[in-house]
Amino acid sequence: MIKFKGKGVYGAVAIGRISVFNRQEAQVRRIHITDPEFEKNRIKEAEAIAIRQLKQIHEKALKEVGETNAQIFEIHMMMIEDDDYNESIVNIIENQLVNAEYAVALTSDNFAKMFRSMDDAYMQARADDVRDISNRIISCLSDSVITEGSVHDDAVICADDLAPSETVSLDKEKVIAFVTAYGSQNSHTAILARNMNIAAVIGVGGKFLESVRNGDIVAVDGYTGEVFVNPDSDVLDRLKAKKWEDHEKKALLQKLRGKENITLDGRKVNIYANIGGIDSIGSVLLNDAGGIGLFRSEFLYLENSDYPTEEQQFTVYKRVLESMGGKKVIIRTLDIGADKQVDYFNLDKEENPALGYRAIRICIDRPEIFAVQLKALYRASVYGNLGIMFPMITSVSELNKILEICGNVKNDLKSHGVDYSDEVEIGIMIETPAAAIISDRLAPMVDFFSVGTNDLIQYTLACDRQNPRVEEFCDTHHEAVLRLIEMSAVNAHKNGAWIGICGELAADTELTETFLRIGIDELSVSPGYILKLRDTVRNIDLSKNK
Repeated sequence: MIKFKGKGVYGAVAIGRISVFNRQEAQVRRIHITDPEFEKNRIKEAEAIAIRQLKQIHEKALKEVGETNAQIFEIHMMMIEDDDYNESIVNIIENQLVNAEYAVALTSDNFAKMFRSMDDAYMQARADDVRDISNRIISCLSDSVITEGSVHDDAVICADDLAPSETVSLDKEKVIAFVTAYGSQNSHTAILARNMNIAAVIGVGGKFLESVRNGDIVAVDGYTGEVFVNPDSDVLDRLKAKKWEDHEKKALLQKLRGKENITLDGRKVNIYANIGGIDSIGSVLLNDAGGIGLFRSEFLYLENSDYPTEEQQFTVYKRVLESMGGKKVIIRTLDIGADKQVDYFNLDKEENPALGYRAIRICIDRPEIFAVQLKALYRASVYGNLGIMFPMITSVSELNKILEICGNVKNDLKSHGVDYSDEVEIGIMIETPAAAIISDRLAPMVDFFSVGTNDLIQYTLACDRQNPRVEEFCDTHHEAVLRLIEMSAVNAHKNGAWIGICGELAADTELTETFLRIGIDELSVSPGYILKLRDTVRNIDLSKNK
């Protein structure tokens, strides 16, 4: 048995036989030419063929991964027609008097280097898209072909990397997983894998392909990123059991997919997903969430070595909104401090960081950082259904300052002719007793509340949630906590706002009926809990006295 470790990009388990992906590509040589016009005409013809091929792939992708994820192939068609890209090819042909294949390959190298030099991980991954379209054009110029080799049933495709077009072209009747030696979690290939429901692991290392042969048994754990070639009986038994659990969950998914979150007596409840980054979008869609109730934007700060730029943030927010196809997406503004420390913020060490300089307090104290995030959010708002949520609120004065900064940001965007949506909902988190107690004053100022139960429990019961010594005193069902939530719900509805819960308590099905009875409109949980929660909601009858 040989074990490899990479990054799981789709949570599923697959056990099958290896099919090594062979890519037969043309060898590009530099050839001196005497007729540049002939070469330029060859480029036009090859690009026309490439676009026809991409249209066919796009149609296949529409059926298998949906309109949003199929857009990558529309983008590839646009990239082929991009003026800068084509001018580069033409200039190389004219100035260097070289063949079309070489001009395309050199342009591909130059553009890929440009993308890889960028700071943003998403833009770096676009280098692979340039190479994909360039290889396709070269293939059309030279009549070379790309083949999968012999693909048998229950095949696990193993490759150095896969382009988006190659991923979509896989025969889903036979292919149950893929493993690549290289690749990025931000690549369109990874995004497509998550939406094709194919177990996938990327980045297992360059030695991987040297260690596998066609027909070898392989077990792929897309949850952990582990790949076992010729696994022993213990590993095989463990992953077979895990695969069966997976099957049961998917059976539940099929049973509940598309069903409403509606109680027996007709009360509708929104069930949304909590996620910590763009990589979880596939899981949100797979589990049929009604929207995203908590998108933790701090991952952008935690994963960077410096403050993320407006453009970096805009790109991520735009992607998540587009991916959700008009469903509600609530993005929480920067929430660092306490247990989430970022070196370049240079935060002082505090005796009680959970009670100190964190979340909205940092944003109000450093408005230049806050404004960058808000500009990115408002710019992205035209691409979907956005809600902006502010954490750690304790007073009306804080909220007034926040709304003033939001107003200034919108005025600045307007003065520069930058579009933003007027339909953005503004909300705050109820995670301090102070916010719950004055919720009657806060509710008229916002569109919604979202209860962060993790911190609300901690602050209400004076129990540090990071301290295992006080765990027995941290009663998540404590009457005081439930009263604060009920108080917030009553005040929200009195003032025309809606209220949800995005803390871990939202997934506690022992409390689901209690939450619905006190007026909670929305529950936001980790994607894996959505179907279980939907099943619970659909079996509650609120017309009966408890």
